[in-house]
Amino acid sequence: MTHTLNKTAPAGLAYWLTGLSGSGKTTTAKALAAELAALGHAVECLDGDELRRQVGTGLGFSREDRMENVRRAVFISGLLNRNGITTVVSLISPYREMREYARQNLPRFIEVFVDCPLEECERRDVKGLYAKARNGEIPAFTGISDPYEVPENPELVIRTNGDTLELNVRRLLDFYV
Repeated sequence: MTHTLNKTAPAGLAYWLTGLSGSGKTTTAKALAAELAALGHAVECLDGDELRRQVGTGLGFSREDRMENVRRAVFISGLLNRNGITTVVSLISPYREMREYARQNLPRFIEVFVDCPLEECERRDVKGLYAKARNGEIPAFTGISDPYEVPENPELVIRTNGDTLELNVRRLLDFYV
């Protein structure tokens, strides 16, 4: 993929990729981070699953615990952003209030809705989480037994069920400058 990016563009953006489990947030985040790094920019991915394992131990999936997970992600992203590092956060963050909290606390915030139909997310689910949620084995599972509030005014909507990864990354790069 070739894209011209102004090397003097200010760093410290926070791309916040939100969407259902299996929508392609992590895949897109990693591809975007790789492209930014190849262009010489300091960048870090903050993935929801990894954050839960590393700094979110003890958190469940209640609304309060999910909000605490978002607070921690915002704090880490903010630290990195203040030091000139762009963050690409891939976190379900199912409630609008969570994303609004991130927007209020991250000065250069770009909300990206990773739009993918629920049926496709379920088809992609290699861990079988959707099936477990539908069987009642996982309570409060976003999109099944817990709501996902679609962003009302995201800076960007990307569609991972139809558009290529390369096209979506190109569209994300356009927000860098």
